[in-house]
Amino acid sequence: MSVLVGLDIGGTKCAVSVGQEQPGGLTVLRREAIATPGKQRQALATLCDLAAELAQGQTVAGIGISAGGPLDAERGMLLSPPNLPGWRDVSLTELASEALGAPCTLENDANACALAEWRWGAGRGSAVMAFLTFGTGLGAGIVVDGPILRGATGDAGELGHWRINGFGPSGYGKAGSFEGFCSGGGLRQLAYTVGERYRQQGRVPAFAQAGQYDAKTVAEAARGGDPAAREAFALCGDALGRGLALLIDFLNPDRVVLGSIYTRCRDLLEAPMRAVLAEECLPRTLAACHIEPAALGEQIGDYAALALAQRAAQGRR
Repeated sequence: MSVLVGLDIGGTKCAVSVGQEQPGGLTVLRREAIATPGKQRQALATLCDLAAELAQGQTVAGIGISAGGPLDAERGMLLSPPNLPGWRDVSLTELASEALGAPCTLENDANACALAEWRWGAGRGSAVMAFLTFGTGLGAGIVVDGPILRGATGDAGELGHWRINGFGPSGYGKAGSFEGFCSGGGLRQLAYTVGERYRQQGRVPAFAQAGQYDAKTVAEAARGGDPAAREAFALCGDALGRGLALLIDFLNPDRVVLGSIYTRCRDLLEAPMRAVLAEECLPRTLAACHIEPAALGEQIGDYAALALAQRAAQGRR
């Protein structure tokens, strides 16, 4: 039986996964992660060699490459993304196809994750689904009846760039942006700002005293009853609701799937998010939309690349 190969390319590490379609789903057979090699030709050669090794002689039916944007999906090229400067002007899909003898598709990681959640995760059965990464940054992928919505330049779904407040933490280089409030970096900025206010009032939160503003530490403090930490998450949840209200009223999806930080901190974010949605959304669009945490967990990167490989094997984009 043939296998699918997924390449998940990041700024510091890459993962190669080999999967096989089974009745009712997909099984990841083997996986290996390595530090990202330097130059892109060298990196692709190394990753394809590893993929051939993991395939163990089985025929490769399709290859999927998931990477951070910007990129040109049609030509299979990265366009010097911030985490991979200098990666451009080489068709990664052509190199991978030649090396492994199978069709290949390249897509940005938010779109790839959206496709995976739609196919095997929390988006199964959805007609119009939006997936928000909500991790280091905030990107989105939109799936409409199967195909990914790319837009005229392939940049559809850059919701993190929305300015949802005239003042606030920065993301995408824009103060008050959706990513500025709803990302790992955004939560860090919120926790620092709230912590400093408490410090000026003579009530220094333990996380601020230790200089630890990461989402995990602040979430633990919030669950322990720390008022500054709870306030930081309330601000994040409020902003999440405002951003989602715009998305839900504009796109009218039946499913919104939220990844990473939301899946781990739903207990701290859902109540303020829901309160804003009840105020801001049209009742019909909100009632039609189910908001769910991502279901594929820590394996989502593998499933994302393999979802692209499945599409490549089927000759679909």
